[in-house]
Order: sequence, then C-alpha cells, then structure tokens
Amino acid sequence: MTIHEDDPTTTSENDDLQDVLIIQVDKNQSPRRIDTFLTDRIKNVSRTRIQQGLRSGAITVNGNTVKPNFRIAPLQTIQVIVPHHEEIEIGPEDIPLDILFEDEDILIVNKAAGMVVHPGIGNPRHTLLNALAFYLNISPEAAGDTKAGFDRLGLVHRIDKETSGLLVIAKNEYALSHLAKQFFDHSSSREYYALVWGEPEQDNGTIDLPIGRHPRFRQLFSTFPDRDQGKSAITHYEVIEKMYYVTLIKCKLETGRTHQIRVHLQSMGHPVFNDEKYGGNRIVKGTVHNRYRQFVENIFAEFNRHALHARTLGFVHPTTGKWIQFESALPYEFESILKKWRNYTQNQKQLHT
Repeated sequence: MTIHEDDPTTTSENDDLQDVLIIQVDKNQSPRRIDTFLTDRIKNVSRTRIQQGLRSGAITVNGNTVKPNFRIAPLQTIQVIVPHHEEIEIGPEDIPLDILFEDEDILIVNKAAGMVVHPGIGNPRHTLLNALAFYLNISPEAAGDTKAGFDRLGLVHRIDKETSGLLVIAKNEYALSHLAKQFFDHSSSREYYALVWGEPEQDNGTIDLPIGRHPRFRQLFSTFPDRDQGKSAITHYEVIEKMYYVTLIKCKLETGRTHQIRVHLQSMGHPVFNDEKYGGNRIVKGTVHNRYRQFVENIFAEFNRHALHARTLGFVHPTTGKWIQFESALPYEFESILKKWRNYTQNQKQLHT
C-alpha cells in the first residue's frame, strides 16, 4: 500500500500480509462518510475494498466497528487493516494442488514441501500463487469472470518453501478482509509439528522473544533480548515425543513473524532438524561416532528439508461466523524419519541394558 508520505497523521506498521494504518482525523475535519474519506486518503485502495473492510470489522473508529455511511468527526482515531493483494500479472500455471476444502469464500490448500508460495527473485515461476492463478482462472484476460469472484489472489499468510502444510486463500474481498483481521488480531489458530535436536528442559512452555533481521546476515532472522529491537513474537510449545537425540514438538503461534518457529527454537538451543539456515543441518545432539554419524547423514540425504509441518489451521468462517478447523497429517517422508529415529533410539537403549 502507498501512504501519503507528507501526512503526519498517518502511520503504518507492516506485519506479515496485512498493512495496518492508524489515521488521526484532523481537528478541522468536517463531517464526511468514512468510506469516501478513506478512499481519498489511502492511495491504490478502491472504495469497494474500503467498504468490505468496514463490513468485516477490519476498519474501526476509536476501537468500534462502523458502517460505510458512518460520518467521521474531528480527532477520531481510525485503524485500517488492509489485506495484502497479489496482482493479476502472476502467470497462471497448471500445477496440481492438494485442496482440502473449498466453498464460495475460502480455499484450504495442503502445500507440499519444496513449493514456494510467492514468486520472487530466484523463484519467478512454479509457485503456489501461479498454481492458484490457473485454478481460479485469474489472469488479465479473465478479469471480471474469475472463479475467485475477484481479480486478485487473496493470500492471507505464508509458510516457508520447505515447510509443508496448511494455507487458507480468500476468494472474495469480504473474506480476505475478514481473515486479515483475524490474523492481525491473532484470533486464528495455527499449530505446527517440528522435529528438533535434543530435548527441551520443560515439556511445555512459551518463547517470548522479539524477532528481527539478523544484524549481519540480512537473509536470516534473529531474536533480540531488548524489547525495543525486532517485533514482538510469541510461540507456545508442547513436547509430543522424546527420542533422546531429537524431540517431536507441537508449536502454536500467537504471532506470525517470518521464520518465527525456526528462530525461536534455535534460541532455545534446539534447532529444527536439518534446518540449513539455523544450524539444524549438523549433528547437535549425540556422540559423533562413525555409526551414529552415518545414520544421521543418511537421514539428511533422505529428508532434504527442514522438519516443520503446518498441521492445523482454525479460524472463524467469514460468512457463517462459525469456528472451523482443518488438519493435515504428517507427510509420508516426515513419518518415515520419525520411525527411523524411534528404531535407532530403541536399539541404543537395548544395547545399554
């Protein structure tokens, strides 16, 4: 979103896939419909999008929801949660998708590991959004006649390339705005399964450490002990299964920062297994004797990505108002390495008894 740079009453905070604006109404402002006021105030956002934001509760005045015909008054504070949009220039590609659920408002995709969500430098094609553009018939030529009901891709959140699991896609403006507010308010529910090195000291807990760009390696992220650095990030975790050398844990996101789970677990000294960026692609736990080293290297070769899976996703349905939740079983290759770790650990116990 483009913001009026010369306007001191407008501020922005970008968090994941939502733009958040705080607008202070001028003391000399005359009464005016809020939808027309915001359409003029915010560049590149249509009046239709503003109206859907008002109807979904993503736009508030002094903390209260209002209707599109609400008339603003001087010194009121307007908060606008504007969802991220993907332009229709993303080229459609006929790539198979694992769709778990679809209705007129939303689409739930079970993303395979190795698929990039969004085109970018180094990954201009063959992404989830290219596949969605084809499936939903979103292209410049099909504008106004799309399966999605609008001409843009309603991406609400992302997961990393090598992470498998669940994503929700909005199929119309109202659903996109409604979901964007839930993700911004942290009222949605997202749970991941991660295989990590070692065993956490406690079987459950909360990691509350701000996350920001690494000061030296700008493609990485890091935790910061100083609350004035980075952005607030909270991850709740629970141990599912201990295998001495590695542990299967469940992580529940309260916030959704980039690489949040991977960075938080690394900060505990338990990086995600085979996570190249954050130190999990080397032996962190266990004596490095030949047999053990060969066992780990064989698993690295078999499972050539980090062991993180977006397992459950829950939120309030934009139209029905009912809580819905989806679950994705661990992929076969994930289950396979868990079985091998269980067998190895059991064999080691038998050798020492």
